[in-house]
Amino acid sequence: MTYTTTTTRALRSGLLTAAALLAACATPASATAGGAHAGTWLHLTVTRGETPSAVTRGALLRCDPPQGHPRAARACAELGTANGDIAGLRPQDAHCPMVYAPVTAHARGQWRGRPVEYTATFPNGCVMAVRTGSVFALDGAGPSPSHTA
Repeated sequence: MTYTTTTTRALRSGLLTAAALLAACATPASATAGGAHAGTWLHLTVTRGETPSAVTRGALLRCDPPQGHPRAARACAELGTANGDIAGLRPQDAHCPMVYAPVTAHARGQWRGRPVEYTATFPNGCVMAVRTGSVFALDGAGPSPSHTA
């Protein structure tokens, strides 16, 4: 019985300590919420296929200052013109091959404090690049659509 009581007390003490540390760490983050881009971050992933698989690329895009993404500055600028709405990004004027090699793009996070959740499956990486610009260009190069003049 003593062992159970001692273990329970140790567990409670550990949980209280963890809760106190979490509360202390959360305070500075909320203190910076007054900035122009406060709460602007997106966890981005690109998966081959129509369902999640082991072949996934990902990045954490931050926009103040732009970082964590191979094209962070450009992706943040594009998102800024669409007010953080990935579906509202203006598609590029380009041609893509008619090859079916589906990719699924997913974004979860916040844009200037507002929640963002986006998932779309595209017929191939080129179509994804045309419709989402630099946002999901996680390898730095990304597919190269044929631009029209």
